[in-house]
Amino acid sequence: MDIVCRQVETPADIEKFIGFPNDLYKGDNCYVAELYMAQKVMLDKSRYPFFAYGDTALFLAYKNGKVVGRIAAIDNPRYNDFHQSNVGFFGFFDSIKDHEVVGKLFSEVRNFGKHKHFDKMIGPTNYTTNETAGVLIDGFDAPPVIMMTYNYPYYESLLISEGLQKEMDLLAYFLKPEEINHKSVRLLPDLEKRLEKDGITIKKLNKNIIHRESIKIREIYHRAWIKNWGFVPFTDEEFDFLKNDLAQIMDPDFTFLAEKNGEPVGFCIAIPNINEILIKYKRGKLFPFGFIDLLLHKNKTKTMRILALGVVPEMRKKGIEAVFYAKCILAALSKSQRGAEASWILANNQEMNQALINLYAKQYKTYRLYSLPL
Repeated sequence: MDIVCRQVETPADIEKFIGFPNDLYKGDNCYVAELYMAQKVMLDKSRYPFFAYGDTALFLAYKNGKVVGRIAAIDNPRYNDFHQSNVGFFGFFDSIKDHEVVGKLFSEVRNFGKHKHFDKMIGPTNYTTNETAGVLIDGFDAPPVIMMTYNYPYYESLLISEGLQKEMDLLAYFLKPEEINHKSVRLLPDLEKRLEKDGITIKKLNKNIIHRESIKIREIYHRAWIKNWGFVPFTDEEFDFLKNDLAQIMDPDFTFLAEKNGEPVGFCIAIPNINEILIKYKRGKLFPFGFIDLLLHKNKTKTMRILALGVVPEMRKKGIEAVFYAKCILAALSKSQRGAEASWILANNQEMNQALINLYAKQYKTYRLYSLPL
C-alpha cells in the first residue's frame, strides 16, 4: 500500500484539501464542517490577510490514490519578529488513524522547517493563535462551538508517536446560568456605582460602535493580551477581516465596552454559537437556502461563546470584569440560554482561570498545542 505526500498546487487540490475532513468525519455526530466559502478565502493567497506577510505550503497524503491526510507548514515572520524567536508552525492537520500517514505528513513539515532554518515547529494553528488552534485531547462528547476545533481522540497518540511534545494547553469552560455564582449579579448595582465614581461606564456594543471604535478596541486587545503566551498583534487588515465577520453574527446583548472618561479600556465579546445551525450542513455549503436559515436563527441559539474578555492592565481588579460577567448572565437568563463556553483560556493564565472557577464554571474541554523539534 503506497503512501505518498504531494504539495497542493491546483484548484482541484484545494478542493480535496477542503473536502477531506468532511469525508473523514462522515457520520460523526459531533463534527461541524467549516464553512466552505470561508475555507476557500482562507486558502487564497491573494485574498486572506495573513499572506501579506506570511506563507504556507499545503500537503495532501494519498494511500492507494485516495486522500488520507492533510497538513500545512506555515512561516509566520510576524510571530518571530515579535517574540524574537525562530520557529515555524503547522496547521490544518487531519489524518486517518495511520502512523505511516502521519509520518509522511510530518516529514514534509520537518523539511519545510529545516529549509527555513527554524528551531522547531508549533501547532496546530490555522495560521496564527488569533485563529483556530489546538488538538482536542478531552471533551469529545459535545460538538465544538463556533471557531473552535474538533478531532478524533486518536490524534493525541498519533502526534506523540511522531515525536511531538506538549507546548501549551488551551482550556474551555462551560457556564450554566442556573449553576454559576450569582454574586456579581447581586452586586451589579453597587459595582456600577463604584465604577461610575471612577469615571468608568459600561455600554453595549453594536455593529456601528464596533466599526467606529475598531482602532481603539484593537488597542485594548493588544494591551490586554500582549504578555500572553503565543500572542501576535493583528495587522490592520487582519483585524478588519475578523471584525467584519463578527459584526455579522454578534448579539449586542452579550457584547460590551468599558470606557473611562470616554476612552475605551475594556471589552467583552460573546457571540451566538451558530454551530448549532451549521452542524446540519455536513460539507459546510450553505447554498441555496442555508444563509437564510443562518440569518433567521442566529439569535435563537441556546448557547454562546465568550470569545474575548479583556481589560487594559491598569484598569484590572476594579470590578469591570465582574460587571461584564453579570451583564452576560442576566442576558442569558432573559433569553433562556442553556449556557456559554468561555474559550480559549491559556492553561498558565492563572488570573482568568481563577475568575472562571470563582464563577463555578466547569472546565470541560482541553485543546493542546504541540512542538516538533528540528
